[in-house]
Order: sequence, then C-alpha cells, then structure tokens
Amino acid sequence: MCLRKLEMAPPILALALPSETGRVLSIQSHTVQGYVGNKSAVFPLQLLGYDVDPINSVQFSNHTGYPTFKGQVLNGQQLWELIEGLAANDLLYYTHLLTGYIGSVSFSNTVLEVVDKLRTINPNLIYVCDPVMGDDGKLYVPQELIPIYREKVVPVASMLTPNQFEAELLSGLRITSEADGREACKSLHAAGPSKVVITSINIEGNLLLIGSHKKDKDNSPEQFKIAIPKIPAYFTGTGDLMAALLLGWSNKYPNNLDRAAELAVSSLQALLQRTLNDYLSTGFNPQSSSLEIRLIQSQDDIRNPQLKFKAEKYN
Repeated sequence: MCLRKLEMAPPILALALPSETGRVLSIQSHTVQGYVGNKSAVFPLQLLGYDVDPINSVQFSNHTGYPTFKGQVLNGQQLWELIEGLAANDLLYYTHLLTGYIGSVSFSNTVLEVVDKLRTINPNLIYVCDPVMGDDGKLYVPQELIPIYREKVVPVASMLTPNQFEAELLSGLRITSEADGREACKSLHAAGPSKVVITSINIEGNLLLIGSHKKDKDNSPEQFKIAIPKIPAYFTGTGDLMAALLLGWSNKYPNNLDRAAELAVSSLQALLQRTLNDYLSTGFNPQSSSLEIRLIQSQDDIRNPQLKFKAEKYN
C-alpha cells in the first residue's frame, strides 16, 4: 500500500484552533461586482476576527438595482447538499449562523432545517437573522414568506435585526413613535429572540436605532436608542453590513448590546460618509441612483471604529 495513503489528513485548523471570537456560517446573496449580502458581511466579520464560511443563496453579476443582472439562484435542495457535504467531513461545527435575504418558502424551510442541524452539533449556536422582507412599505419577497418568518424563523432566532417596516410585519404593530418601537421589540422577545435591534426607525423625520435585550424571562428588557444622522443618498448593502457588525460586536460584548450597537453604528456611519465623499469627488450626484459602499477603503473604521454615536438608555 502506498505510504502516502497511510498518512493522516491534516486537521482543519479553524476547528482544531478556533478563533477566540467564533466560527460563522453566513447564508446570503452574492454579487460578482459590488457589496451586498455575503460580499458586505464576510469581510467585516473576518476583520473582527471571525472565521466565516459563506453559502451564496444567489450568485448574480451585480445587484438587482442595475438595469440588468445575470446569474443563478440556489434552491433548498442545493443548500442541503452543501450542508450534507460539510457534515460528511465533520465540518459542521459553528458558533454562529447569519442569514439575510431568503427569496422563497422552500429555501426558508431548508434554512430552518439547517438551524436544527447546527444546534444538534452545537446547542449554544447563536442565530442572527436579518429578516430581509422589504422597506418603506414595499415588499421584496413573496407575501407567503411573512407567516413563515413570524411563526417559524423568529422563534428560533437569537437576535433579530429588522428595519422599521420589517419590525411592523413581524410584530403586527404599527410603529409611529419610540414607544411603538419599544413595544414591537417586546412583542418580538415574546416570540423568541433575546436580542432585537430595529436598525432604522423614522420618527417625524428623525432616524433612530432602537435596541432591546431581554436578559431573563422575569425582568423587562434593557432598551436604548441611538440617534442616526440622515445622509442624503441611498446605499446598497448597508442592512447586510449592519447585521454582520451587530453579530461581531455583540459577541464581543454579550451583555452590553448598547455598546455593540454604538460600535456598529459608528463603523457604518464612517463608511457611509466616506462613500458619499468619494462619489462627490468624482462630480457624481449621489441622489441620482443607489451607491455602492466603499467597504475595502473603510476597513480601519470596521476594525477600530471611533465611537462617535452613543446609546441613550430608556428607564
């Protein structure tokens, strides 16, 4: 017998010597050009010290805001085949699962199977769900996905990062005030997740982030807000990036969601301002179309953000 065949395979160092922060499976979209989905989430998490394994739910040439796009969509069966391949080689240990845009009921059902599978291997798996369904009253996904999120996805999530419209869809509550936002968070806690961050709420022209951490069943959640400046432009990939930053920093500050949100917001705002300035430097009108974020150029702001945005705790 060939001696080479008798040699043991080398260990998977990401498993044998895991990073202090964790090992993340990220199931999101992918574009060849630009930064949305996994392209917007994987690099920042790696900068923050995480091992990240991406599964691309779609692979498109560019995001769908361009006049045309080409590419492929992964279906539920294909997703499960990838999971089986990892399992067959004992590679399915993760500390975190991150999901973003899910475009169909069948794919969402497979994602739920993935959550169950990962938790049989690591019962302490943290599932961060960015429930990408729409914005400003407009749905991005089929209507039949809403009850799937409400009844099946939310109950198994550890952290939710909806925007205002998505928080309304999931909680069934209309959000027109800070009190409404806080109540929506409480409603979502009751459904499952201990951490909820509504990443943007527009209250009378003012933008807010509202965060809520229910540390135990017997006490009210700790809640806070962060005022966010309005930037006169629309950017793609910011929700995907924010969810990744919240995962990254909340794991480093597990009992201080407000601190994690301060760091995430500070990183994101620095990146958006750089993106805006760079477009303006070319003479482009940033209000004429959506802008691709300057992720690589902002890596220092991701790794070591200057804390410019402070949380205000509610009583």
